[in-house]
Amino acid sequence: MISTKGRYAVRVLVDLVEQGDNGFVPLKEIAQRQGISEKYLQHVIKLLVQAGMVTGSSGKGGGYQLSCKPEDLSVFEVLEAAEGTLAPVACLAPNAAACDRAPQCKTLPMWQRYYETTRSFFEDISIADVASGKAWK
Repeated sequence: MISTKGRYAVRVLVDLVEQGDNGFVPLKEIAQRQGISEKYLQHVIKLLVQAGMVTGSSGKGGGYQLSCKPEDLSVFEVLEAAEGTLAPVACLAPNAAACDRAPQCKTLPMWQRYYETTRSFFEDISIADVASGKAWK
């Protein structure tokens, strides 16, 4: 299940796209438009900054802006930045230790297919697609 962190991260980035190239957008304004607690968004935006997806500026005229083109940013990348790995089982997580059971595990192919389907779906949708509604047409 995608948590509120992941869902809100996508919403924040879509909001920034919708504001265009108007410079830094205050978090308070994003929170108001999205109906999300500013305090909670502080945690979410920190994850996006750490991932290099947004840049922050403090002081007068400060706020946040995208640090890359929205068409170059997949929903998968955003969700992983907010959620951590989306791998459904520990053995498929990035940098997971090799599993001794993998050669005889009858369920592993199912989990691999599920993960690849999920990954492929979200990798094919950019933040620009979500902002424009193009992802659903």
